[in-house]
Amino acid sequence: MSASTLSALIAGSFRELHEGSIVKGRILEIKPQVILVDIGYKSEGAIPANEFEDEDIQVGDEVEVLLEKLENDEGMVVLSKEKAAHKQNWEKIVKVFQEGGLVKGKIKSMVKGGLMVNVGVEAFLPGSQVDIIPPKDLNEYVGKVFEFKIVKINDDRKNIVLSRREVIEAERAEQRQKFLDSVTPGDKVTGIAKNITDFGVFVDLNGMDGLLHITDMSWGRLTHPSEMVAIGQALDLVILEVNRDKERVSLGLKQLQNNPWENIEGRYPVGHRVRGKVTKLVAYGAFVEVEDGVEGLIHVSELSWTKRIARPSDVLTVGQELEAVVLGISTEERKISLGVRQLESNPWDEIDGRYPIGTKMSRPIRNLTAYGAFVELEEGIDGMIHVSDLSWTRKINHPSEVLKKGDEVEAVVLGIDKANQRISLGIKQLDTDPWSEIDGRFKVGDIVKGTVAKIASFGAFVELEDDIDGLVHISQLSEDHVAKVKDVLNVGDEVEARVIKVDKVERRIGLSLKAMNYSAEDIQKESQAFDALRPSTDLVGLEQAFKFATEEWRPGQG
Repeated sequence: MSASTLSALIAGSFRELHEGSIVKGRILEIKPQVILVDIGYKSEGAIPANEFEDEDIQVGDEVEVLLEKLENDEGMVVLSKEKAAHKQNWEKIVKVFQEGGLVKGKIKSMVKGGLMVNVGVEAFLPGSQVDIIPPKDLNEYVGKVFEFKIVKINDDRKNIVLSRREVIEAERAEQRQKFLDSVTPGDKVTGIAKNITDFGVFVDLNGMDGLLHITDMSWGRLTHPSEMVAIGQALDLVILEVNRDKERVSLGLKQLQNNPWENIEGRYPVGHRVRGKVTKLVAYGAFVEVEDGVEGLIHVSELSWTKRIARPSDVLTVGQELEAVVLGISTEERKISLGVRQLESNPWDEIDGRYPIGTKMSRPIRNLTAYGAFVELEEGIDGMIHVSDLSWTRKINHPSEVLKKGDEVEAVVLGIDKANQRISLGIKQLDTDPWSEIDGRFKVGDIVKGTVAKIASFGAFVELEDDIDGLVHISQLSEDHVAKVKDVLNVGDEVEARVIKVDKVERRIGLSLKAMNYSAEDIQKESQAFDALRPSTDLVGLEQAFKFATEEWRPGQG
């Protein structure tokens, strides 16, 4: 064969080898640093040994390599196994991206903003795309293999952006749809508590979220869902409602148990005694659990017949066991009213036997109010002395004028109102009403002595014996015209006056200074003049005098 013919054959055999293409070669020799590969060219190629470090290779094995250069400065063919793999993988990745498929990869390392993933080529997984809820520590994912969706490819820069979150969301959407299509109300399911709010618990039903509302958690009273459920807890539940349009599922927990409120009236009839445990104390009462899921309320007013209990916590503690009486049941509202005081007899039932009307006693004053004084008859039972029952003769504006808290006072029982738990007492009733015998003690024409007790614009009140007051009207002070009462009299003055009127019914005595030397006939005229005074304006009645006084003087005033 001639030299020219041999050159033509060699040239023909090398015609299909192009730089940048992937070709098949056979391993000729394995050295520590390089692997020699024959690709059917005039010289063999050398590939760094580290490109084969994860592979078990032998001489004669066939490998695919990238032909970078047919001949370098040393006359060697430049080959790369890694670049061949990268080119092949990149083409596969692009095809997967175009078809919207998924790619599997291993997370290699954590970098700023996310993770680097080997999917045949290097790709970036942003931290926000790692999971539905971005994890706190991305290092936990290094070394793990997952499936990813390719969301972005830059062919020029050879950049790839992945998302695992979209894969999870798509899986969950598919799971949700399967779940919604397969379940109906009444089905029993198992889920994991994933979030707790004030109004309930969100439960993961294998990709589908369901809501367990607080009202469907327990037949009993529940203040917050966290009292029963913890995040991560497995729960056996029943489906109450399925809304496929809105992809919502309502769940129930208490429905898996018997309703303790069924036939509640049969188990706890009114008047029945029950034992229970105090579960909560509030300002208005105490909640008592009488069985699982059933609580009753003891109102603060039902704790004692007589003790003044301001707060239930003054006499009860949470966790305390006690006995109570059923007072009432509302099945619709799931409420039971309980009472403790009903365990004992009501002391007011026999109050009239212990304190018959007319009974006299000496007891301490517990409290004073504007309208009277409260007297403690026994623990928790008070009687009240109205301000009008303090004196037959004196006009008392406030009980503190004659009584003091803590003092012992003698009084008499005037009346008993069992229904409203009230006892009326009186002090003035201990003595005879002096006005009942007034016409025997004072007669028109009598001369009396007394002390000026009060001055009003219309006259002066003079205190006579036994705290009885008489009125000297301004017209009875002098024969001369008197402009102001205090021009003639002052409080504390000792005076002599003549009785010109005694009215037992109206409880008033009319006195006169100017009639001291009058005849019986003249006194009678003054008596008639006194009668002519109108009580509404001239105030001749002692009972109304202080109320309508327009000008008065008291000790200490100028």
